[in-house]
Amino acid sequence: MKQAFVRARRPEHKRQRREAILAAARDLALESGVRNVSLGGVAAAVGLAKSNIVRYFGTREEIFLELAAEGWTEWGAAVAERLREAHGTEAMVAVLAETLVERPLFCDLLSQTTTTLEHNVSVPAARAFKRTVLEVMAELGRAIVRAHGDLTEQEGYEIAGAAAALAGTLYPAANPPPTLVELYAQDPEIAATCLPFVPTLTRALRALAAGLPALRGDDDEARG
Repeated sequence: MKQAFVRARRPEHKRQRREAILAAARDLALESGVRNVSLGGVAAAVGLAKSNIVRYFGTREEIFLELAAEGWTEWGAAVAERLREAHGTEAMVAVLAETLVERPLFCDLLSQTTTTLEHNVSVPAARAFKRTVLEVMAELGRAIVRAHGDLTEQEGYEIAGAAAALAGTLYPAANPPPTLVELYAQDPEIAATCLPFVPTLTRALRALAAGLPALRGDDDEARG
């Protein structure tokens, strides 16, 4: 709902204003997709002029980059929690795939990160985002090793990164725009080539978990 704001002067009021902007952007993205949300749309949703929005976030991309960082943190916590009860490749891969498919906004943000959201942002915003991702990835690497004792932390790190990267690639294909929805309805042969999200992600992560240990000697030779 559109709100009428007065100028935020106290630190807690500024935090509330930032949270309201993020909440509005989150709601709009869930409704129509990240790529379709403009800075003007976010401003209208919170009852502010665009010039006031940029006092809190320099650009539209910085708003969504912060939401992406929040998504990484939340996903990492969910994966780590579920992996406490998971043992072996199948269970570990299932946790990664299930936690991603349960988070469509996060997958949408992943699909936009390198192509859009990391552009037109300040160095401090980019640094904060990257540090969050690296911290989450490191923790996920350790959690994956606890669930799958045959992997190293570096291999767990790579699997977590691959899961996020594949989710960002597969999500748009699994959620096509209206034109492609119509095309797929008209042409089942073309529709059959659209890769399903969870089965494709699961198969790829299983293959990676099986293949990484076999490459350890090659990696050592390359470094040498």
